[in-house]
Amino acid sequence: MKFSGHKKIRIGMLKGEILAIAVWIILILPIFSPIKNTGDNIFTVFLNGVEVGTLGSKQAAEKCLREARRQLSSGSDELILTDAELSLKGSEVLLGKVDSRKSVRNKMVEVLDKSRLSTLERSYTVKINQYSVNLASKDDVFTLLSKALGKYDTEGKYKVDLVTDPSREVNVLTSQIVSVEEAQKEEEETRLPEAGIDLAISDVFRKIKPLIEEKSFEDYQLGLMSIDFGDKVEVVESYLPSSEIKDINTAIDEVTKDQETNQIYEIKTGDTLGTIAEDFGLPLDDLIAMNETIDSENSTIRAGDEIIVTVPEPELSVVYTTQQYYEEDYEADVIYRDNDSWYTTRTEVVQEPSAGHRKVVAKISYVNNSETGRDIQKEEVTYEAVPKIVERGTIVPPTYIKPISGGRQTSGFGRRNAPTKGASTFHKGVDWATPVGTAVMASNAGVVTRAGWGRGYGYVIYISHSDGRETRYGHLSKILVKPGQSVSQGQKIALSGNTGVSTGAHLHFEILINGAQVNPLNYLN
Repeated sequence: MKFSGHKKIRIGMLKGEILAIAVWIILILPIFSPIKNTGDNIFTVFLNGVEVGTLGSKQAAEKCLREARRQLSSGSDELILTDAELSLKGSEVLLGKVDSRKSVRNKMVEVLDKSRLSTLERSYTVKINQYSVNLASKDDVFTLLSKALGKYDTEGKYKVDLVTDPSREVNVLTSQIVSVEEAQKEEEETRLPEAGIDLAISDVFRKIKPLIEEKSFEDYQLGLMSIDFGDKVEVVESYLPSSEIKDINTAIDEVTKDQETNQIYEIKTGDTLGTIAEDFGLPLDDLIAMNETIDSENSTIRAGDEIIVTVPEPELSVVYTTQQYYEEDYEADVIYRDNDSWYTTRTEVVQEPSAGHRKVVAKISYVNNSETGRDIQKEEVTYEAVPKIVERGTIVPPTYIKPISGGRQTSGFGRRNAPTKGASTFHKGVDWATPVGTAVMASNAGVVTRAGWGRGYGYVIYISHSDGRETRYGHLSKILVKPGQSVSQGQKIALSGNTGVSTGAHLHFEILINGAQVNPLNYLN
């Protein structure tokens, strides 16, 4: 009995040893690297200087890092930037314990999360000319563009789509304005295509040409006819820091509200600085300040000159056409009758105008709030306008030139202190000091009516001109023409001198209109 019990104990111990060896083989042995004399065969893994575990190869460590990156960014639209410096310390062992890849990967995720440099959020950049704005989502892009469009499409007849820009190689979206009604029709046609007898009937009606009849005012569709953005819109997907992404309400204000923009304006006949400032809604002082060539409100401006003005415009312009019915008083075009015996400076009103009245349907084009064109579709005159009739001359009036070259003006036209005894206190011409013997030319073509001594004038010449004016040249030293002689403009008629009532060598020059002296400087070309 004793022997038998001893034998049972030994058998039980043997079974226990076998079971322990089996457990060791199944559970313990796999975590030890096999003995190989090939150099480093086990690696301690560090990420950003932090130990994250032990693995059997460099490839296993790199795979764990890739998986950790994916795990960190999964389930988010954000683009996470983080430091990720992987380093390994290898050694050669007979038996070595390695960690599971899952354990190493989880520790790597913790290290990467603590080492974030920044988080870049998925966003959309909208570019309009030189302006750009970053928005948080595509929905914000649609909201922004729809608000810009809705400012002028108050009934919501059109909508904004984003389509790929075929002119760009990179993936850039651009805006496309679509009629809501037409889009619905196309969708219905696609969903329920015509077939059989319905298709045949539709083809027949398409081929029938409608009778052309004059439309009544009620036949015209009124309201918004077409609309589009006046500037190219480009949209690209991007990843940006949240600090660079704008709130949608701020973006709407920037894009749709008017901004002051400098423009060049060409001055037209009849413009004044005051009317230009008023037309553009500018204070006159601001208009003067932005133009270096304008010194004050009294500065001279001429038709054709260009000046800077500021025009309020939104960042994103909208171009659209509306069809409108209206009634208005209107003026007929002025009728001109040419008179070949009058100078162009003479006009006379033969008939005074009277306004007419009409009913109109017109297509009116706009850029933002500014009208750019008007095309009348139908017009019905209630009563005709009476045109203004103006008779005008066709002969270009003669011009007058300074009668000498050079010279220094010593006395102007008008009141003065008498320079010498016998001289007038009201000077009826203009004096230029010039040496005796200077050539004197006819200021304009005409006929000499007097050439000789003229008391205070000394030697003097009178010339009568075709426009009824007369010129006089006084204090001459020598006369080169005779009364009745015709002279051309610029022809030498005398030499200057110091004769008559004179204080020194000079030329006295007068222009008379209807027998009365006027300021010659106002008429010299």
